[in-house]
Amino acid sequence: MSDVVVVGAGVAGLRCALALADAGLRVTVLEGTPHAGGRAGSCADDATGLQVDIGPHVVSSEHRNFMAMLHRLDQDDQVQWQPDPVITLLDGRGVLRMPSWRLPPPLHGLPLLPRALTRLSMRDALSHTRIAWRAARLDEQGTREFDHEDALGLLRAMGVRPRAIDWFWRSAVLALLNVPLEQCSGTALLRVFRLMLGRSGWHFGFPKVGLAQLYVPGSCRAVLRSGGQVLFGARVQRLRLEEDRLVGLETVDGRVIATRRCVLALPPQDVAALASPEAALQGLATAARYFRPSPYQSTYVWFDRRITRERFWARTWSPQNLNTDFYDLAGIRPALAGEGSVIACNAIGPQVRADWPEERIVEQTMREIEQFAPAARQARVLHTRVHRVPMAVPQPRPGTEGLRPRTRTPVEGLCVAGDWTDTALPCSMESAARSGALAAEAVLEDLGREVRIAIDAPDTRGLVGLLRRGPRAGGR
Repeated sequence: MSDVVVVGAGVAGLRCALALADAGLRVTVLEGTPHAGGRAGSCADDATGLQVDIGPHVVSSEHRNFMAMLHRLDQDDQVQWQPDPVITLLDGRGVLRMPSWRLPPPLHGLPLLPRALTRLSMRDALSHTRIAWRAARLDEQGTREFDHEDALGLLRAMGVRPRAIDWFWRSAVLALLNVPLEQCSGTALLRVFRLMLGRSGWHFGFPKVGLAQLYVPGSCRAVLRSGGQVLFGARVQRLRLEEDRLVGLETVDGRVIATRRCVLALPPQDVAALASPEAALQGLATAARYFRPSPYQSTYVWFDRRITRERFWARTWSPQNLNTDFYDLAGIRPALAGEGSVIACNAIGPQVRADWPEERIVEQTMREIEQFAPAARQARVLHTRVHRVPMAVPQPRPGTEGLRPRTRTPVEGLCVAGDWTDTALPCSMESAARSGALAAEAVLEDLGREVRIAIDAPDTRGLVGLLRRGPRAGGR
């Protein structure tokens, strides 16, 4: 019998399994699909052989738990960092490059102001004063008081002007949180904003290989070396409990796996299905059912030549736009050096056109690529591919922050992990990695071994950090 069973081989499950294997435990990982990686997966394109990512695939310098996992696997050098510009934006007036500055917070934002004022008025910029002051005074717990407010209503109540909302906030929330402002929790927005104010020098990174290649092979090897196993096509359909204690699992093919310790590293809808029949887990099932998926659509276009030297750019929000962010893999992956551009484009949440045929998606994507890189008009398209992903992340809708479950459940021996659990982070690969580390800590604590694995969520620094520690920090 294994020491612990981990259900799910995405980032959360493999981070947990890796930590437990490193601690000398025999771990059985059960994955219901034929492949590991979950929503952070990749696969080979049939026509070109290129490893393409299925869903979100960007990391940041604040992804400390995910990067610690890559460091353990000797894969941290497989991330291509872009320290400057932090982002290149395309809006109706042209291209705007936003640099990264390492000045102490919040002074790091001052050099960006002249760039922003080419799009916003001074009144638009100054309309953020009230919400910036409020966010700077909050700690993580204080942000949770705003969970039942929607982000758009919160911004309006704080006096942020419509132009600033439409140009900046709609774009930022869609790109970072995968939902429109109207459907976003005030807590989710304030958590991101206070870290924008209180941390400097952050930048984006892009895998030099397919995303799953960063962490799947090494994690699975570690599990096998510790005497464990990774089983694919092993979908769990039932928990076996005795007096609110876990004693085993049943898979859809009738296999019974005896275990006293299990981590469910699954999306909320799958946790709800397993928890619903059990009286002790009704609270968990009810909470999990409340989460809704944010869909994702990735379009890849192969060109016969390089059409841009830019690695990464984004379009500001517009109801007419399809894609939000764009990446030229020829500038990111060493294996594509000297080859033509391979542009990966992502449509998120409400921008996804589920009713469009692939031909129309590619046609609109080409128009948007050409608006940024006119050289695409002279290039020949060699190949295209469209991925429709039912869920990139769970939507951070109003009320969801209070429903994100803790690691331990009311059932003895049963824990949960996943980006949607209570990690004090937005749903992301980083949240998934931290949740897996927290679950590993809980399992080891039950075995009498107190080990620190999870890295704390980032908090504010500089003047903003001092304001947070003031006597009224966290209050409304």
